[in-house]
Amino acid sequence: MPQFLIAIHRQQHYDPLVAEDALMTQEIADLNKAMRTAGVIVFVGGLQSPGSARSIQMQPDGEALIKKGLYLDNDEYVGGFWVVETLNLDDALNWGKKAAIACRAGVEVRPFHSRT
Repeated sequence: MPQFLIAIHRQQHYDPLVAEDALMTQEIADLNKAMRTAGVIVFVGGLQSPGSARSIQMQPDGEALIKKGLYLDNDEYVGGFWVVETLNLDDALNWGKKAAIACRAGVEVRPFHSRT
């Protein structure tokens, strides 16, 4: 079966320690349970704040430079994600909609390359 990434996008100013309420936390837990029950979940993980990120950028001289912060300077960042295995894109999109509702955030659903 194909695998898909369901990524949660947060605004830079979002602070999960301040913003998350008990209802949203419970809805995310319920979604995780539903995904496990349906047998679609491969992996799920929430990411620490963008301040904890380290990026590695290749330099023209071939060196790899490590810097503090996100790789892309953007108004949004990936706050967490699921890897799901579903029959098709439509099924993955249905799980993505549920993730957007539970997390109250934008979601990206993207297929992985086929495994050979």
